Amino acid sequence: MSCITVERVLSGETRRNAVEVIEQVFRKEKKWISAAQEQLPQTFEENGSFSWFLAKVDGRPAGVLRLMYDPPLELPREYDVRLLPGVNIERMKQEGRYVEIGRFMIKSEFRKNPRIALRLMRTATREVLERDYTHFITDVFEGEPNSPLNFHTRVLGFEVIGKHLFGDLNCSSTRIILTLDIVKVYRRIRNNRSRVYSELTEGMRGILERKLSAAGFRG
Repeated sequence: MSCITVERVLSGETRRNAVEVIEQVFRKEKKWISAAQEQLPQTFEENGSFSWFLAKVDGRPAGVLRLMYDPPLELPREYDVRLLPGVNIERMKQEGRYVEIGRFMIKSEFRKNPRIALRLMRTATREVLERDYTHFITDVFEGEPNSPLNFHTRVLGFEVIGKHLFGDLNCSSTRIILTLDIVKVYRRIRNNRSRVYSELTEGMRGILERKLSAAGFRG
């Protein structure tokens, strides 16, 4: 079995590896950006507004994920946002602390191995929980080949809250807005024996149970 590792991007070497992944996926394959180098900062803070994670398979760069803490939930008017009925941004702000998942990508040669995405999500989730955040928010492209939409909704439990037509990537597809309440999803899957969920929550059950108890859930 392949050895999958995930680490935060904090050094020059891990930054170069992350740029390699972004270059292959977002610039050459998707053509969503013009320069991979511009996607990452030159230096990284341990507890800044952004966290970047790099996945490797047997030492080879394979995937990248970026977190942005406290993202603005109101998107610019020019994005043409259309929220589903009942979605209230002000209530979202009151009920949760949000982290945006962005630049989530896996190199094409590794996409048949779902453990890479799960490991990235597991590492990101641990950091989010340790920093006392409660919700994820992200966009996925509608109808895009190799879209993570089914992975996000069917496997991870994200919920669709709206759409928007424009964004910061050069893609004409509609963006689907998804959110995930981490503790709510854990409550649903905590007794599930699926290998996927075991992989996703490995090493985190203690902190998740404490969050569950703090949220007032029992049993």
